[in-house]
Amino acid sequence: MDFDSAYRMTINGTLVDSEAHIDVVNPATGAAFAKAPNCSVEQLDRAVAAAKAAFPGWRATPIAERQRLLAAAADLLEANAADIGRLFTREQGRPVEGAMAEVGIGVAWLRAHSVMQPPVHRVDGGDGQMIETQYVPLGVVGAISPWNFPVNLSIWKIAPALLAGNTIVLKPSPFTPLCMLKIGELLNSLFPAGVLNVITGDDGLGPLMTAHPGFAKISFTGSTATGKRVMEAASKDLKRVTLELGGNDAAIVLPDANVDEVAARIFYGAFFNSAQICIATKRLYIHEDIYDRMRDKLVEIARATKVGDGSEQGTDLGPIQNRRQFERVTELIENARASGLVLLEGSAVPEQGYFVPITLVDNPPEDSRVVREEAFGPVLPLLKFGDIDDVVARANDSEYGLAGAVWSSDIEQAKAVARRLETGTVWINSNLMLRPDVPFAGHKQSGLGVENGIEGLLEYMVPQAVYFPAA
Repeated sequence: MDFDSAYRMTINGTLVDSEAHIDVVNPATGAAFAKAPNCSVEQLDRAVAAAKAAFPGWRATPIAERQRLLAAAADLLEANAADIGRLFTREQGRPVEGAMAEVGIGVAWLRAHSVMQPPVHRVDGGDGQMIETQYVPLGVVGAISPWNFPVNLSIWKIAPALLAGNTIVLKPSPFTPLCMLKIGELLNSLFPAGVLNVITGDDGLGPLMTAHPGFAKISFTGSTATGKRVMEAASKDLKRVTLELGGNDAAIVLPDANVDEVAARIFYGAFFNSAQICIATKRLYIHEDIYDRMRDKLVEIARATKVGDGSEQGTDLGPIQNRRQFERVTELIENARASGLVLLEGSAVPEQGYFVPITLVDNPPEDSRVVREEAFGPVLPLLKFGDIDDVVARANDSEYGLAGAVWSSDIEQAKAVARRLETGTVWINSNLMLRPDVPFAGHKQSGLGVENGIEGLLEYMVPQAVYFPAA
């Protein structure tokens, strides 16, 4: 299979192009290197109609067969991981090793879902009556995935939706459409026509999907602002929604943390994927007793980290994925500089492409933009604290509540602090760890609904209770 050209959508088991196209830019160069289809309204309608027509047959397919096909999809993805990884680096920017890791995570998610099964609940109603509650599929799912983890976060939607017995129309980000177009082409040989459709298009396609009456559910990953618009559009016909949205995640480093042991892991949790992760550490609270040592160690690591083209050997971090986000991060840094904040930069970055130097901000005010806003780029405020109650209050003082972390040599103390954080996920002495069998959900404006685990699977289903006479 050719991964370097002929990028086509998968609609009703057929590979199709479109009359209009969108440019796909390599963020390491800032130049377009490929074109992807720009799905028309008629093609969207056709994809939804195909998914709707395929739904009764797919719903009736035994779950064991659906599980088998998900496992086969994992095998197919794994067999083509090297080609997908190289293409991933070109369109997303992440160094090849990290790109390959994402494909591997997608494989793991497919395999994990291939052994999941929704529960069946039975209740003795008395007087000779039984009630059996099963979970049944919703229908056609519209899935919209983002550019920061274009493969993994697409698989997060495909695997549970198909396992549950739904059919799906997936739209990856217009910034990173190519890998999922090729994966759609790969998986076209496995699933019945219309079960898995992959379409691509510009910013106008998403609103058309969220307003489309043919979808029973929209699963969206992206910004909180866009998530609110998705929810508003879906409310018109009461579509179900799962929204995995933004985060301004706080990590707290207690005074007994071993700076030399944990600094590199804290750095990784903040800057992997050039900090373009919703669950990355975006505010780092460091106890005043160890603040200077931790700050200096993080600066040392930043200056030893190579930022550059992800296709070049030895590159640790790649570019910001797209110009829009590059300009936003750059503006946030310039605002911090103009506000007189102390900026500590890492190694030099290439002039060409969407590169931003790793930037640590030395103890800025709590009300500064660099603290209050989610940068979604390699900018990390380091904040000093002396009191546990104070730092918990500061960490929780956010409209977001996605993830957080606590670093300490005293696990019981760390657990006590972790339980006070208003977030869906908290790590102790680790970060960025998610599992397909563990629910992932955001508090506050970080989202609605659940992904992963049985809880995430049931987001793609609805309970049906059947009352019947006992034998």
